[in-house]
Amino acid sequence: MSKKFTVVYTVLLISFTLYVLLDTFLLQRVYSVVESDTTSTSSTKNVDKGEVVSSSDMYSDDNITITLKTYRENDTNIYVADVVVNDSSFLKTAFANNAYGKNVTAKTSSIAESVNAILAINGDYYGVQNSGYVLKNGTIYRNTSSGNEDLVIYSDGSFEIINEDDITLEELVEKGAYNILSFGPCLVSNEKITVSETDEVGKAMASNPRTAIGIIGENHYVFVVSDGRTNESEGLSLYELAEFMQELGVQTAYNLDGGGSSTMYFNGKVVNNPTTNGNRISERSVSDIVYIGY
Repeated sequence: MSKKFTVVYTVLLISFTLYVLLDTFLLQRVYSVVESDTTSTSSTKNVDKGEVVSSSDMYSDDNITITLKTYRENDTNIYVADVVVNDSSFLKTAFANNAYGKNVTAKTSSIAESVNAILAINGDYYGVQNSGYVLKNGTIYRNTSSGNEDLVIYSDGSFEIINEDDITLEELVEKGAYNILSFGPCLVSNEKITVSETDEVGKAMASNPRTAIGIIGENHYVFVVSDGRTNESEGLSLYELAEFMQELGVQTAYNLDGGGSSTMYFNGKVVNNPTTNGNRISERSVSDIVYIGY
């Protein structure tokens, strides 16, 4: 009897463990479907672009100007998109498969193409967390606090760093919050570096592919992605990334999901070399992006 009980208990334990792993990392759960910006009544949908000038390293129309540059620092290739818009509504976020849920993912380039993005980077990968504010394009999807340090992007395009334990999501929306990115940490605030040389995200290595966003002035932003974990490109520490963002002249800069997620898409193609372990150049599927588009 005891042997049978032990066998049954072991089988149940293994089954439960497998289910938890599948539920955590693989099983998709769609909680809400979001209408694509390509079909929505977005305030930018019918805006006249005027004359469009575009190449592999620049884009310009009457409302948006983007210049792409590649830097080489700390044995690392760093891609910087300098963005100037005449209205903050061109700075947006988008979900994978137009759906808010768990383990709902797609490649950054695929999400970008689905919303006709001109420029895009991976976002905060909200889907790997069970808590933390999720506010996308003015809509609240999750209001449970994780105590995280978030980047709030207001409807006027300004940035603010907040701690979720200090203010509710509803209060932020009342103040005009339009998008919230919940990853972190803050890299630069009031033009000063806010991380130390020993700070790191979780169990990440010191040198990694990185993704960050920063604001230089009114409607003037920088999207930054670095390669890493390859012979050609070592990667950056958080402090090195913060130093670089400060050199770009940002007022505020915020760290987004990095590692294999770090991807920049511009003018129809991926411009960096995303990789998880350096053995293969390939995009990792993510839950969301930050982008510039109509």
